[in-house]
Amino acid sequence: MKKTARVILPGITALFLSIGASLGFAHHSFPVHFVPDGEVTVSGVVKSFRFANPHGVLELTVINKDGEEEAWRAETNSPSILRRRGWDRDSLTAGDEITITGWPARNDDNYMRIRSVTFADGSILATQRGQTLDQD
Repeated sequence: MKKTARVILPGITALFLSIGASLGFAHHSFPVHFVPDGEVTVSGVVKSFRFANPHGVLELTVINKDGEEEAWRAETNSPSILRRRGWDRDSLTAGDEITITGWPARNDDNYMRIRSVTFADGSILATQRGQTLDQD
């Protein structure tokens, strides 16, 4: 029995360590997907808002410069971070008219990471803390 434990225990330990290491690399880096020194601003109407892990996702309809509708998607922080910054699952609802500012995606013209949301009444929801709005 002791010999079996000496053989199995190191194998189980190695398995858990490899799983933990792979999960650590699974989260993507901000600059890989978004342009840190870029900025994009769009105005439109909220189609949906998913307040769920790993990132909140906003879908909105934007009228482009040619007067045509475009579908935009924007991701934001996890719900736990958003809650600390004043958001909840009802912060954005279908039909809200908003302007979002954020970082453009590197490989999709109609996708961005949200920096702030401005409502028609001028109220603002920010995704980053402080005045500098650093990326998380």
